Order: sequence, then structure tokens, then C-alpha cells
Amino acid sequence: MSDPELPPEGGMSRAAFLAGMATSAVAATAAALAPLKDVADLPSLEEFLQKHYTELTPEDKKAILERIAKQVEKDTGVRPNLKDPPPIPGVEFGYALNIGRCIGCRKCVYACVEENNQSRDPQLQYIRVLKMRKGSIDVETSDHHYEGQVPEEGFYYMPVQCHQCRKAPCVKACPVKATWQEPDGVVVIDYNWCIGCRYCMAACPYYARRFNFAKPSLPKEDVNPDMGYLSNRPRPKGVVEKCTFCLHRTREGKYPACVEVCPTGSRKFGNLLDPDSEVSQIIKNKRVYVLKEEVGTLPRFYYYFDL
Repeated sequence: MSDPELPPEGGMSRAAFLAGMATSAVAATAAALAPLKDVADLPSLEEFLQKHYTELTPEDKKAILERIAKQVEKDTGVRPNLKDPPPIPGVEFGYALNIGRCIGCRKCVYACVEENNQSRDPQLQYIRVLKMRKGSIDVETSDHHYEGQVPEEGFYYMPVQCHQCRKAPCVKACPVKATWQEPDGVVVIDYNWCIGCRYCMAACPYYARRFNFAKPSLPKEDVNPDMGYLSNRPRPKGVVEKCTFCLHRTREGKYPACVEVCPTGSRKFGNLLDPDSEVSQIIKNKRVYVLKEEVGTLPRFYYYFDL
């Protein structure tokens, strides 16, 4: 795993190195890295190639996945089934959430934590469930730290997570291109490439990204061994992470974990390019809106009512 910490004083910073080397040929990079490895905390050639991950041969990808799997096993004691499922041609994922049915139980939050190997201590959560007073749409006055029995009279609940925006400001903000949008609409992060600057977090209007300020705690008994390179493999300290619509599941024809666990059927997921999919039919026939439409992100996450 890449170390996101800066090199000793006088050494070349990772950001400066990556920016300078990004235009170099791979062969030149290999030659340059060898003598510099002892001078500064620079990535190996294999780590440098993470930037060009989608351009690698199947053999190269297999070697990278094997290296990461060994590291995961060393860190957690669990041998993972690490894959890199590609986007499905002709599929653009979309999400619809029925606010009228959500009861604020947060089962989606904890199913997400379990599925995506998120840190338990401190616990990171990709989904926030906002408790909103009925008649109000002001998310700034909402409460996502509420306690007690739900649903509570006089309130409704609005879960918020990554909206997989078509015009994703986080992608534009990243100085090293560690985050990008896949053909199926999912915005991903290469955790080996992230330098932890958190510009993407500042750019996101939905507070959908999380930063590992401490070394993540993931006990062996909590590890989900079914992992994806760009989704739920364990992340190190000093990188940003987020919801990926459980791409390690959805690209294999399954639902995201939060959809499967919802007790009220509030969450719907499917292919926006299929006019007959449930999500497409909801957008066509229901009262639908997007959060913070005024910022122009064009999210693939929609809210709707039964009426």
C-alpha cells in the first residue's frame, strides 16, 4: 500500500513527484525510481502504474491484485477474494429512494459498513440518515445523530450518500486524478493513488466522502472477504473513501447491500438506460427531485414520493 505521509524534509513530495512523472514513459519512470527510492518515500513502479490501471494487461492486473490480496491477508488474517469487475456495457446505474417510506431505522447504514469493510473504531459510515421536521426541506437544520424509537411523529427521514454525479466536482478537484467516473456512472477512488489532500471532500456538496484520520480498525471476524479493487478492499490511514454503489456486487448482477437490507422497500436500484427498469419507471411516473439541484452536479441519486 502507498504511504500517504510526506517524505522527510528536503525530499521530494509525492504530489510533486507524481505531477512531474505523469507525462514520462513507463520505462523512464522505472529508471528514475530506482536511485531515488532511498532518498524519498516514492512509489514503486508497480504502485506508479496504478494511475494507468485500466490500461494494464490482464497479467499485470492479476499481479497487482495478488500483491494487494497478500497485504490484506497479512493485515487482517483473512485471505480475500479480490476481484476487479469491469463496468457492464449498456448499463448506467441509478438510485431512487422513497422518502415517504423511509422510517429512519439506519439498517442501511450498518449493512453498508459491514459490506464495505469500513473501519469499526473509529467507525466510518458512508450513509447519513437525516431526521427532518415535516414541512421543512432545510437539510441544514436536520439531525443525523438522533436517538430513540423511530419513526418519530412529526418527522421524516432522508438518507444521503454519494450521488454519483454526472458533473462530479470531486473528480475535477482531485490534483492527481485519483478519482474518476466509470462508464456505468460510478465515481471511484484508487486508494493507492490518493494522496490524502481532501480537496475532493471540500468540493462535494453532499458530504459524501470520508477520510481516514487514524489507522482503520477492522477485526478479523468483521472482514468481508468478497472484495473489489475499486470498492470495498480495506483502506489505509490517510486516504479518502466513499460509496461506490457496491460495484463489486452490482457489476455482478446483485443489489447494493443497503437495498437488500431495507425493511420498507424504500430503496430502488437499477439501469437508467433501460426504459423498463424500476428506476426508470419511477423517474418517469413519480414525483422525483434531486438534492441541491441548484449546484448543477446532475446526480444519479433521486428522491421520490408515492403520490
